[in-house]
Parts: sequence; structure tokens; C-alpha cells
Amino acid sequence: MAGKIFYRERHKIGEKERKPRFKLVATAGVDIAFYGDHLRKKELEEIAAAVDAELVLLKVQKKEADDDVEVKD
Repeated sequence: MAGKIFYRERHKIGEKERKPRFKLVATAGVDIAFYGDHLRKKELEEIAAAVDAELVLLKVQKKEADDDVEVKD
């Protein structure tokens, strides 16, 4: 079984900024060490191809400021 590399889009980055747009979240079934948390998509694809891993984009729901939070005692 090939390993998996989980990543998501960063929140605090603009559309036209020239900074890495993705955040590494986790790996499974891959013996690999990452030295950077923020990576470009092309970098992730090259790493995944080199270690025969699958890239998994995590979908993140953006929290709206108007959401009510229920607190249970």
C-alpha cells in the first residue's frame, strides 16, 4: 500500500502573494521527515512522486464570525 500525505490550504495568505500556499498536516505509511510546514503544490507533488505516496487535500470549513457557539455545562 502506498503512503498518504495530507495537506490543506493555508488561511492567512492572499491570492496573489508569492508565498507557499499549502500546510502539511500529516503523513501515513510513509517513512519521511519534512523540514518545512508550508509548501508549494509543485513541491508536494514532487515529494509524493518520489516516495510513491498519494496526496490528500483536506477540506476545511471556514468559520464565520456570526456562528453561534453552544456551550454545555
